[in-house]
Amino acid sequence: MPKPGATGLTRIINAFGYSMKGIYSAIKFESAFRQEAVLFVVMLPLAFLLGRNYLELILLIGCLLIVLIVELLNSAVEAVVDHVSPEFAELAGRAKDMGSAAVLIALANVFLVWGFIAFDRFV
Repeated sequence: MPKPGATGLTRIINAFGYSMKGIYSAIKFESAFRQEAVLFVVMLPLAFLLGRNYLELILLIGCLLIVLIVELLNSAVEAVVDHVSPEFAELAGRAKDMGSAAVLIALANVFLVWGFIAFDRFV
């Protein structure tokens, strides 16, 4: 019978540690994540200047966070695919391409949200 895992506060602390380890790994090994993190850091203060209310601020910051989330998931898919199938496989290639497409769509969402809010603010 498998040993039960940690519960309660210990489980929460462990989960936080694993999450931080994942973010550290993404920063260390994934150049795309680093680029998108820089985009987040640069655009975060701009969100406070551009957003006129809490709803706009949530939209501006939220779509930036979605890019980071999707990139983390894409990097995880790529790591698993590369581990399981180091040689070329059509399905592996499709999985990696779909992850990349998800990041592209998340970035398009940033441009749409920021564009519409900026247009509404300045026109």
